[in-house]
Amino acid sequence: MGVPELRRIGRRPGNPDTRSHILTVAQTLFAEQGFVRTSVRAVAATAGVDVALVHHYFGTKEGLFQAAVDVPIDSKALTARIVAGGPAEAPRRLVETFIGTWDDPTTGPAMVGFLRRVVADEESRDLIRDFIGTTVLRTAAAALLADLDPVEARARITLVVGQMLGLVVLRTLLRVEPIASMSVDALSAAVAPTIARYLHGDDLVLDLTPGRLGGSDSSGSRSS
Repeated sequence: MGVPELRRIGRRPGNPDTRSHILTVAQTLFAEQGFVRTSVRAVAATAGVDVALVHHYFGTKEGLFQAAVDVPIDSKALTARIVAGGPAEAPRRLVETFIGTWDDPTTGPAMVGFLRRVVADEESRDLIRDFIGTTVLRTAAAALLADLDPVEARARITLVVGQMLGLVVLRTLLRVEPIASMSVDALSAAVAPTIARYLHGDDLVLDLTPGRLGGSDSSGSRSS
């Protein structure tokens, strides 16, 4: 991410410069080690601050990561909104929440810029894939598909994410009609049944052979 080489320094008190320094350290460590292998403790130690100060500024490891790579939305809050109505309401809520975020005049332009950067920059792409695999997918799978084998649940959620990202690219970046001009309600009515099939369809055939799914380990191991 073009950040300078860092050296460990003495403990720093909390102030805006300290927050910026922690963020620079986090950017370096996330770029070098990825999301899973970077811990809050390692960031604090390298920055020369107490772990509690990192949590004070950024809350969680996910919050630190989102600030480090400049994700313009709170993925945890969006996931909570999607799963709030339970599995039956999840397909509709997912489409409405996802598309609504991109259509919003505040978050939409930031999300478009973020998506363009991720697509163009291989380093950012790898980091975001790592982050999505270990946080968004796992959280959604645990909330919506808790009764399924974790590997199958992850595969189903990944199909959902692929469907929604493809829809966003057609609607927001390529402006393909009629998708670009359809209302959120119309899109939800058209796409939610497909999302429901990905989540709950008994006719969905998945190749769950070990090693074929790729991504992060589905066992749930991660640094904090």
